[in-house]
Amino acid sequence: MNRKEFLAKTAAFAATFSIVPAHVVSGTGRKYVPPSDQITIANIGCGTQGLREMGSMLLNPNIRVVAVSDVNKYSTDYIDWSPYGIRNNIREVLEDDTWWENVPGIPGGRDVGKEYVDRFYAKNNPSGTAAECASFEDYRELLDSVSDLDAVKIMTPDHTHASIAMAAMDKGIHVITHKPISNKLYEGRKVIEKAEETGVVTHLLAWSNRPEYRQVKAWIDEGLIGDLKEIHNWSYRPVWQQWTKRPQETVSVPDGFNWDLWLGPVPEMPYHPNYTHNVFRGWYEFGGGSVADMGHYSLFPLFENLIITKPPVAVRAFGTTTREEVDQVYQWVENDVAFPASCMIKWNFPEQPTLPAFDLIWYDGGMKPFSPAELEAVGRDIPEEGLMFVGSEGKILAGFRGDNPVLLPESRMANRPESELIDSRNVDRLRDNWVDDILAGRQSPGSFIRAKTITDTINLGAVALQSGTRIEFDDESGTITNDEDANNLLSREYRPGWEI
Repeated sequence: MNRKEFLAKTAAFAATFSIVPAHVVSGTGRKYVPPSDQITIANIGCGTQGLREMGSMLLNPNIRVVAVSDVNKYSTDYIDWSPYGIRNNIREVLEDDTWWENVPGIPGGRDVGKEYVDRFYAKNNPSGTAAECASFEDYRELLDSVSDLDAVKIMTPDHTHASIAMAAMDKGIHVITHKPISNKLYEGRKVIEKAEETGVVTHLLAWSNRPEYRQVKAWIDEGLIGDLKEIHNWSYRPVWQQWTKRPQETVSVPDGFNWDLWLGPVPEMPYHPNYTHNVFRGWYEFGGGSVADMGHYSLFPLFENLIITKPPVAVRAFGTTTREEVDQVYQWVENDVAFPASCMIKWNFPEQPTLPAFDLIWYDGGMKPFSPAELEAVGRDIPEEGLMFVGSEGKILAGFRGDNPVLLPESRMANRPESELIDSRNVDRLRDNWVDDILAGRQSPGSFIRAKTITDTINLGAVALQSGTRIEFDDESGTITNDEDANNLLSREYRPGWEI
């Protein structure tokens, strides 16, 4: 008898001796869900985003966080978007305004994650105690040691997502991951194949319910902008410090930080804080740049709603260049290690099930399209972040994730039905739908199986930036056909024991 069967039987037995409502027995006012009906989950990655999202899992009565893992034991040197955001979020969930009092810096590491989980469950247990959350440095030990684990939530740097997901799925464990599925196209495809083979429930957290995209699709199908020619998507990111070359100075690995495990599949290199914590996203080995960081949020649900199922056939990209002074002479900086401070990427998409061939253009780092004539005529600029659909006979302008779409010129909206107007502030985005999907044993709408096109697209954009050339891609073979050096960038050189 496994843990859930045992708990289900003991809970049923205990219920015969009491008719007092469960929420009264618990003394917390929280909805009571029997342990046998809860999802047991391990949170892998206890950095800023891992801690930021942990509260919603703790507050969900259908989830029980039973383990955490992080290669960092404990530190206060994390970098975040605000000095007290993480602290205040944890205080709110714990209902304790003294948590992290008089402690400088921003918290992170598995010790912080474990304390967070233990204190929450103890607080919500009438006895004031609860079973301790298990804590591991190595996620592989966690997967081998924690029995009857239903799911893992992967909140680690991008370059380790695929390794963790594959290991979990091999054990029949459901997988929820932060974007991207992988920062290498080859790995992403292997993870998606594994999801198909195992049938476990998977969910890419960039998915969200976007009825605005359904409205855009209806307008396109109605012919209001003619044939779709271009989709433009732009963001002011990156919001982290960006470098153009590897650090040269020698820095000691901090106590309690397992640099070898942090590297995972990436070949050996010296430790430096410029690689870790928040800034990993800016490096080709470890991250996916702004387009992976934010493009998943806007483009994954867009691809779903516009039925974009075929990846691009060609990609071209341009990024910020720079020079540096060497012996009183400005020298060109050859940057082949990190994403540029700003870039433009253009993907050429083939004909889709309901769309003609079109181009998708991404901009970041302050770059964006010029304001269309329809807005210039009324003295307006496009927003700081946004999305624009350009057709042969018109345009649609929306917020970055499709918020509040309007036909241009906006005078055209006066003739549209009132029922078409969508109040984006009141839309249920259903980002935590994966909980219900696991309980019901069905695939999530954000399943890895549905994310092949977005995964290929984002990773091809990174290759185009790194290679500096126009690349041509064959979907069937999964290869770049016109540049062997660029084709090698679809995968990585693996350290022994980390091959995928």
